[in-house]
Formats: sequence, C-alpha cells, structure tokens
Amino acid sequence: MFSSHDGLCTIGELAEHARVSVKTVRFYSDGGLLPEASRSAGGHRRYAPEAVERLGLIRSLRGLGLPVADVRRVLDEQDAGGAADVLEAAVDGRLRVLGSELRALRWREAALQLVRDCPPEERPGRLRLVGAVAAPPSTAALVRFWRAWLPARMPARSVGAFLEVAVPQPPDDPRPEQVLAFARLYAFVTRPCGGSGGGPCQPRAHSAAGARESAVLYAGLATAYDLAGGEMRRGGTPRPGEALDGFVDAYASTYGTRDTPGFRRRLAGQLAADPRIDRYWELTAEVLGAPGGHREPTPGTAHDWLLEALDTELSVGPGPGAARARVS
Repeated sequence: MFSSHDGLCTIGELAEHARVSVKTVRFYSDGGLLPEASRSAGGHRRYAPEAVERLGLIRSLRGLGLPVADVRRVLDEQDAGGAADVLEAAVDGRLRVLGSELRALRWREAALQLVRDCPPEERPGRLRLVGAVAAPPSTAALVRFWRAWLPARMPARSVGAFLEVAVPQPPDDPRPEQVLAFARLYAFVTRPCGGSGGGPCQPRAHSAAGARESAVLYAGLATAYDLAGGEMRRGGTPRPGEALDGFVDAYASTYGTRDTPGFRRRLAGQLAADPRIDRYWELTAEVLGAPGGHREPTPGTAHDWLLEALDTELSVGPGPGAARARVS
C-alpha cells in the first residue's frame, strides 16, 4: 500500500490515504486511539498499513456521534479479539442520548410556538412560565409533591403504584397547549404547600393511616377510581353503585369502622373540607389530552365523580352500601 521499503508511512501519507488532515491523525495518535508503528531517525511518526482501516473505523464511530471514550472502548475490545457487545452498548447509549436531545428540541419548538402565538402582553408571563421548566421536562417536582401529600407511612410499593398513575409523563412530541399545561402544573406543585397562605399538605383522611391502613386505602381507591373511570367513559352521571360502595369501603376499612349512613355523612363532610387539588388533575388531563379535546379519566376526576355520587346519594337517602351495613 505504501511505497516505503519497510511498508510504513508517514503521518502525511496516512492523512492523504484516509482523506483527513494531518491535525486529525495527530489528534487520534496523541489520544492513544491510533498507535504508531515506530518513529523515524528524525523522530517522525510512522504507521503500519492497518492504520488506514483503523482510522476509517474511528472516523465512522465519531461520525455517528460516539464520544472518544466510547470509541476507545470499542477499539480496545477489537484489539482483544471482540467488539460486538461493546459496539452495541455504545450505539444503544448514543441512541438514548439522541432520543433525549430530540425530545428536548421538540419541547423547545412547541414552547417557542407557544410564546410566538400568544398576545404580546402575555409573552413575558409565558416566558417565565415555560422558562422554569427544563427541556425535556423532568417529573421530579411532581413526585416530590405527591410524597408530601400521601400518608407518611405508606408502603413504598403502594407509593410507586400510585405515582405511576398520578404523575403524567410529558409527551415526546408535545403540542404548544400541552407545554403550557405542563408548565402550569410544574408551577402548581412547586408553590408553597396549601398555596400562598400556607395550609396542610395532607388531607385529614390520611391522618389515621399507618403502613397497613394506607396500603388498604389506596388499593381500594384505585379499584373505585377504575370503576368510576369506566362509568365516565360511558358518559354515566355520578350515582350510587359499585364504584361508590368501593370508594366508601376503602375509607371505612382504613378507619376500622362499618359502612353506615352516618359514616357516609361524616366522610362526605370530611372530604369536602380537606385540601383540594382539582387544579392538578385539570392540568394533568390537559397534559395527557389527545387532539380534539378528548380526555381520559384521571384519579382526580374519578375522585370528584365519586364525591358527587356520594352527595347525590345523601340527598336522596341511604344507598345499597349502607343497607348492607345495617343488615350485617
């Protein structure tokens, strides 16, 4: 390949064969990625024929955006007789990075559209709102909000199951209105607990819940919310039934009491007086909303549906759950 008597080439010849600059060859040599075969009597670098192929591999890997550290690991593994696993891991890692960068770009694009298209007098406020959210956005603040809201002794598994449902994941390709909803949601969860005037973080309904009781409470609520969600998808109006009975029973089991008409009246009063986070669920629905305004039920909207069902029942008389309690 090379015209020299020993089959080696100079740094300039290697650069010419590989169609790169001498500066590039020197950079990879100094970094240990492209070993020299020897040095001339005058101290000039000399490279073996296989350096052309190695330099081509380095350029290909770098062209795909792999960092130098990953390129080094691939080359080291190749020198040891393998490379497939290391190369696959490096490519997978780069794909994850690119995915995150693409999500960030889409988020910024939608945020810029949001600012551009709003009335001029609203732009300073919109800028502050969306500028407070990272791109792509993190849900860590939402998780911290719920950890302060949920019972302190709630089992980790129950907390994790609830967070999966309660914390909306920002869409990968958001519309401007979804960016605005998530930014408002972020502002909501990072303000002082109870709003600017302070107030309790946790509902009083959680005050009696130990580890076992809180697990029972949220497992029961999850079932009731699922049932209520099904009613909501069918367009059902809030009314007594299986969903409401399960909802009330979750609280009755937590408090170690029976489901009676008196308990239902007390529960309705307590839940009405507890801190409300309706705004959280409204914004969550907007973040998750599909084009055209369709919104899936959330735990919050299901909770409100069940509260209205309880109020409806109490306004017309005891429901089936209370009847069963009187018989038992």
